[in-house]
Amino acid sequence: MTQGEALTILKTGANVYLTGEPGSGKTHTINEFVEWLRESGIEPSVTAATGIAATHVSGMTLHSWSGIGINESLSRADVDRIAGKEHIAKRIAKAKVLIIEEISMLSAQTFEMADSICREVRRVDKPFGGLTVILVGDFFQLPPISRGREVEFAFASKVWRDLNLLTCYLTEQYRQDDSTFLTVLSAIRSGGVETMHYEELMSRHMEPTETPADAPKLFSHNADVDRINAGELVKLSGKSKKFNMSSKGKDSLVDGLIRGCLSPEVLELKEGAAVMFTKNSPQGRFVNGTLGTVIGWDAAGMPIVKTKDGLKITTEPMEWQLEEQGKVKASICQIPLRLAYAMTVHKSQGMSMDAAIMDLSRAFEYGQGYVALSRVRRLSGVYLTGLNQRALEVHPEILEKDRDFRAASEAARDAFAEMPEDEKITMQKKFVKAMGGAWFDASTKSEIRNPKQIKNSNNKMGGLPGRLAETLQIVRDAKSLKEAVKARGLVASTIVHHLEELAEIGKLTRTDFAHLIPIDIVDEIHEALATAGSERLSPVFHALHGRHSFETIRLVRLMKSN
Repeated sequence: MTQGEALTILKTGANVYLTGEPGSGKTHTINEFVEWLRESGIEPSVTAATGIAATHVSGMTLHSWSGIGINESLSRADVDRIAGKEHIAKRIAKAKVLIIEEISMLSAQTFEMADSICREVRRVDKPFGGLTVILVGDFFQLPPISRGREVEFAFASKVWRDLNLLTCYLTEQYRQDDSTFLTVLSAIRSGGVETMHYEELMSRHMEPTETPADAPKLFSHNADVDRINAGELVKLSGKSKKFNMSSKGKDSLVDGLIRGCLSPEVLELKEGAAVMFTKNSPQGRFVNGTLGTVIGWDAAGMPIVKTKDGLKITTEPMEWQLEEQGKVKASICQIPLRLAYAMTVHKSQGMSMDAAIMDLSRAFEYGQGYVALSRVRRLSGVYLTGLNQRALEVHPEILEKDRDFRAASEAARDAFAEMPEDEKITMQKKFVKAMGGAWFDASTKSEIRNPKQIKNSNNKMGGLPGRLAETLQIVRDAKSLKEAVKARGLVASTIVHHLEELAEIGKLTRTDFAHLIPIDIVDEIHEALATAGSERLSPVFHALHGRHSFETIRLVRLMKSN
């Protein structure tokens, strides 16, 4: 199934299990869905099975969101007590769409506990109290933490069955483009590793002294990671600089963000230090996992990083936020870097790396080797210093279940492919209205709102949809795109998307937004756009060597059409 096909199904309001191999675009697809929900006036509750995953999606763990905390079981009295907490009850009662990331790391028992709390609070005897539920993850990756006892996967739960989930199994590949490496990864995933696959991996086996100094080392255990990072930094000459994390919000929420953040509270760097970016750049200049070296400091003392691709990036502090019902409840701010000499396989999940040194001789968990290997884009970027049999194994229960997931996904894809387009639109429209949102008809560029929304709308700009009217007014008044982002409370890409919609319906002039673009860069971007000669922006971005963000390029492109 393609990302577009999955997105169509997600928009109907069905309960969905979104899965696929590493690098298939699960995170991108769910982010597109979240953006669509918010543009429709529906605020999703975004959660994850772990703190690290939660920070990637600006959400909180399902344990915190549902109030179950560290409990491993709940009595009837426990359910009543948790459901009686005002902040928990208010959060769950207001919820409409619940998204749970990294579902593979959530046990059936934890899944059922969260379900019990939702049913109690919402007083609806349906899975999760009748919420629309979206589960995201890949069971071939790291399983739930067992703490020495047998743990069932979430799909073994009765709640999973009662949700009547539609499975969307993404089959495109966006991380790896190395056919030989993909064959090896597929063999591990299917439980069919043969001599030829083993030999391909062992062709990348080398002694630790033969590995590149600037590639991160992935370990199955945490014990050596901090020691290695600190030891390598000490070897570098020159004075170190320390960057302290700042925070806003309730202490308990901030603590959760800090635990899940891949950048440390105190980041110590030196010139020459090997580093890794820990967050995606809104402008597309780097992603979580991009490797580089600190080559100096700017006038403000911020680190300048040269990436493997030769791009020089002046790194500025970025925020990790915890959002709830569209409001930021807590945030931390730090340079989005960490030392890249060593990290655990667990913390690497979700990253895309150019290279990694792996000691998989002590792999002890199903999926650990698969996760480590699948972080890297090409086989040539794998430096293998150790390998045991467990590293090439995936959980036998998952092998059988995966066939069911693939078959269910094909059935869902075929059913929606045969469905008339207007029927799919009707389903999506009903879902948006049922959630109290505003349906935006892309074909007519008009917004259909329910009476309550019409009453509350402050749209006074010639019949424009409220969200577009608000963006247009703020853009007209703002001195820069950054200022517009702060005033509107949306990411830059969404604001530019709104301007593109306004242009399509003839409600945007050049004077509305031209002041957002520094005049000295317009000709350069114009020339790159003309040379590229296509609608794709990636060639333009790379031709400009990443000097200008995708949003700035899109704004200049808008100037050409206005």
